Amino acid sequence: MRKLILTVAMVIAAPMLTASPTASASIDQVVAAPGCATARPAANATAAATVKVWMAGDSTMADPRAACPVGWGNKFDALFNDQVVVVNKAVGGRSIQTWLYESNVTGTKDSAGECVVSPRTYSQRWLDMLNTSTGMKAGDYLFIQFGINDGDPNCPRHVGPALYQSLLTTMVNAAKSRGVHAVLLTPVSAIRCSGSTAVGTRGFLSQTFAAGSAAGVPVIDLHKLSYTLYNSLKLCPNNGDYSQGAVGAFFCNDHTHFEAAGADRIARVVAKAVRDQRIALLSYLK
Repeated sequence: MRKLILTVAMVIAAPMLTASPTASASIDQVVAAPGCATARPAANATAAATVKVWMAGDSTMADPRAACPVGWGNKFDALFNDQVVVVNKAVGGRSIQTWLYESNVTGTKDSAGECVVSPRTYSQRWLDMLNTSTGMKAGDYLFIQFGINDGDPNCPRHVGPALYQSLLTTMVNAAKSRGVHAVLLTPVSAIRCSGSTAVGTRGFLSQTFAAGSAAGVPVIDLHKLSYTLYNSLKLCPNNGDYSQGAVGAFFCNDHTHFEAAGADRIARVVAKAVRDQRIALLSYLK
């Protein structure tokens, strides 16, 4: 009799189960129920995060405003898979200082021969990139290429070698403090021929390498890589007519700026350097 009473009690105490479809629950739903220690993972939890490649530079890197010139940065995105987004903040006509401080760089030089910056507040483009919510994030990349307009002897574009290196370092340190990978590039060369050989045309090379070495970040020698490309394409000698032939297909009607095809070739040179120098961004290249 006691055994029978215990059996009945156990049945009454057991939780009721139902076969009703509306009351059934999958294992995922049960795990996600309120009060459970483990929540159901989001459906896209395994999706790779987007990596942004931010670009700071001049017209040889900038997005086009007309058919020509086209900066090589405009062609960079197409060389990566869809996990990379290129944010091109290069602006034509800028030195590193006018890019950073824009209209605050005056036409007056100080006692050291540098253009006076007043007030010393950053341009909106750099402030946007430094914004902790919408700007550069840890794991992103920052490609920096100046040195073409900086050699202007006149303000506001003039930048001396020591200041150039200092401003590069400022940008690199700002990136590194956010967990962003900085990559420095020497300025892309214009086309200048010495007989049948294309030769380098730009300065600020040693300063770029020095800034990269001091900060421990990679430097792509785009200056050397670009005139080496011109030689492989046999763009020298030429008669200076940039409206025809191989040199005309590569450059706008000047010796500096690129047609779309030329910009694409320079972008591919940079991508190859990323691969050759084993910069971690290479894993996203097509």
